[in-house]
Amino acid sequence: MIIRTAEYIRSCVSVKQCPKHSLPEYAFIGRSNVGKSSLINMILNRKDLSKTSAKPGKTRTINFFLVNKSWYLVDLPGFGFAKVSKEIRQQWDNMILEYILNRKNLACVFMLIDSRISLQEKDKNFMLLLGKNLIPFVIISTKIDKTNLQHLSKHKKELYNFLDIHWEIRPQHILTSSVEKKGQEEILSVIESANKVFCIK
Repeated sequence: MIIRTAEYIRSCVSVKQCPKHSLPEYAFIGRSNVGKSSLINMILNRKDLSKTSAKPGKTRTINFFLVNKSWYLVDLPGFGFAKVSKEIRQQWDNMILEYILNRKNLACVFMLIDSRISLQEKDKNFMLLLGKNLIPFVIISTKIDKTNLQHLSKHKKELYNFLDIHWEIRPQHILTSSVEKKGQEEILSVIESANKVFCIK
């Protein structure tokens, strides 16, 4: 897939504020500081379409980007260790859950995990939530340029062991590096294939 156009549309704090349309949506989510904004910019061949920050918790709304006038990339708030109050964290969690469980245009969730660290309980619980609710998802390991082959092999083994316990067919897994632009073609290929068979649920 060639990215011809990519434009920011709007930011929302509830599903009711989301654009009313029939185009497929692809949501990106992961723990705080997983490298989501950098990955989105890499996928769309833009430098700062999605704002990056050294401070975890930069994304606090549901952000919509219209790509090639035919599908939406949706940037969801991260979960994890962002320094916000419990009340605000609960609001974020409720907003994310409302979107994922109720958005009829959602074609696939791209679940980001950090290749440099062990699989976190929050990562596992979110994958199980997606599986329980039959929501299609792809797992993306980020920042593979910042680790070595031995650690990356350990990361994959830990992930696959967890997945094989809970899924008969292992969900798709893509290794990425925003710096080296690795994984871009694979992610866009998933989206392109899903677009061809998309229909409103």
